Amino acid sequence: MKISQERTPLHEALDRQRINRLAHFDVPGHKGGRMDPALTEFFGARCMALDVNSMKALDNLGHPVSVIREAQELAAEAFGADNAFFMVNGTTSAVQAMIMSTCQTGDKIILPRNVHRSAINALVVCGATPVYINPGINRQLGIPLGMAVEDVRRTIEANPDAKAILVNNPTYYGICSNLKAITEMAHANGMKVLADEAHGTHFYFSDKLPLSGMAAGADMAAVSLHKTGGSLTQSSILLARDTVNADYVRQIITLTQSTSASYLLLSSLDLARKSLYFRGREMFEKTIYFADYARDEINRLGGYYAFGPELVNGDTVFAFDSTKLSVHTRDIGLAGIEVYDYLRDDYGIQIEFGDIGNLLAIISCGDRMMDIERLISALEEIKRQREKSPIGLFDHEYINPEIVKPPQEAFYAKKRRVPMRESTGLVAGEFVMSYPPGIPIVAPGERITPDVLEHILFAKEKGCFMTGTEDMKLDYINVLA
Repeated sequence: MKISQERTPLHEALDRQRINRLAHFDVPGHKGGRMDPALTEFFGARCMALDVNSMKALDNLGHPVSVIREAQELAAEAFGADNAFFMVNGTTSAVQAMIMSTCQTGDKIILPRNVHRSAINALVVCGATPVYINPGINRQLGIPLGMAVEDVRRTIEANPDAKAILVNNPTYYGICSNLKAITEMAHANGMKVLADEAHGTHFYFSDKLPLSGMAAGADMAAVSLHKTGGSLTQSSILLARDTVNADYVRQIITLTQSTSASYLLLSSLDLARKSLYFRGREMFEKTIYFADYARDEINRLGGYYAFGPELVNGDTVFAFDSTKLSVHTRDIGLAGIEVYDYLRDDYGIQIEFGDIGNLLAIISCGDRMMDIERLISALEEIKRQREKSPIGLFDHEYINPEIVKPPQEAFYAKKRRVPMRESTGLVAGEFVMSYPPGIPIVAPGERITPDVLEHILFAKEKGCFMTGTEDMKLDYINVLA
């Protein structure tokens, strides 16, 4: 019998376990918080009571047959998919599962180079070979855009043996490619389409936003409910159509996902799904209103450019996610990360990230107009007090890579450590990136060009949180010997 979307089977089962007064001789060892009262004081008694391990009544994420299976079926229906898989290792694991389910060692996969690190990590693990498409570039903003349909067509024709194509829907900045056209081309050539929708959960619940992966016909989509859908941090959903073998996908997921799945995370996905199904349209109407208002007010300040749907050009910017509040800061002489730091340190405002020329504030219906006004006022004061000449600022976020070796071969190759400042012309054996957004400036197997090195050093100097290298201080980098 079909289950109603009003139900939350996993959440309901977990709550029943909370009130049935079981004597627990299983993990976790905190025994509902009694092991260390400080935990209960900090997290609360309800949270500690719900932090349980897998048991028959609560099903098993690796092989779901009851309440988790029912919750996943409801999620699939809500998102317009044939199958849904709950993920507790973040959307990182969902992206990796998509790639590892469709590609094996030596297989080609087409993808834009401005992908999240998780996609390239999957290539390191499974041994697939990337065929990169350089995204469009907005020279004014210095940011990568989407993939041009003609570039995709040429790449598919040149690589007819590719197994899949991965598409960002949207990018961190809210930029969308023509996913439907790309999907049709890929399917006509026997390729699977994988949508990285880490920042696109809301697309499924509003007709005022870009097309979702499932609506566009993609075979799989990694959807980060915790980012814009209301679930707990690290919880995510992998969506799939019947064009992929769901049982094989589940096996792939179990290769890397925890066998001790958090029921706090899992039940938050169940609850968030119900809320999105019944209230999503209303929730994202409010989100769009907040973001549009903030964009308009910030642009009235002068100097800043809060960009939006006016960027749409029908190709490399096929659509724009109007819930994203992306602001260009270079024209006031400040890197985005500098404004990020001023907002946090001087005004008590935490935004999502700042890069070398832009900042991103995540807006949701959970915001308050008073906080939106507080952000606008802080940006106005930062401009008034700290504006200077933009001369000398690094002016682009994306650099076309020079690929020398596939990621897996380079990552596991014999390497040597050299000073970062002396690495020009050498081939990277590890990642370097600012996090967030987690898009590599250079990845294993790519040449460190003068432009790449300048970007790394500038980002580090301006205070970006740099990750990826074995050397935690980023003074050295491992290169191919």
